[in-house]
Amino acid sequence: MKTIDSDTVHGWIKEMAQQLRSHLGDALANSVMVGIHTGGVKVAKELHQELQLDNPLGELNISFYRDDFSRIGLHPTVGASQLPNAVEDQVVILVDDVIYSGRTIRAAMNELFDFGRPRKIILAALIERKGHELPIRADVIGRNMDLQACEYIKLQQPDMSLLVTAKPDTEGAR
Repeated sequence: MKTIDSDTVHGWIKEMAQQLRSHLGDALANSVMVGIHTGGVKVAKELHQELQLDNPLGELNISFYRDDFSRIGLHPTVGASQLPNAVEDQVVILVDDVIYSGRTIRAAMNELFDFGRPRKIILAALIERKGHELPIRADVIGRNMDLQACEYIKLQQPDMSLLVTAKPDTEGAR
């Protein structure tokens, strides 16, 4: 088991904020930031605050859009998504904590398009790790991690540290 402390994670989020400033320039001020429930929302809140964005933060709960119900079942904490701003023809910054297979991001984009057609989606992830099953890559990354297939990484709530553990069953790993 390995822990990455919250100070390190906050440093990565500051780097992500700088990448977003460079990547979007003036368009950043009018962009809409949306976090993916649950870890992505925590990272998005930190980024949103660091960037001092005026538009309210949105949250996506992708439970009904997942393609792995048969393996993991429906989680009892399914909640509604909240997008306080329209996404139609907007630059959307979609934020998640960990990108692994790419399936969570695919589900999030499917739901996002139910709210309208964004002009552009910028994908920001605190951690991008090897093991993609879909051709989805982040535009803005806190850190790339090369973990073993049996390892699992999780953003700890509420302190924002990361925990890397070995997991004997990798079916539900992110």
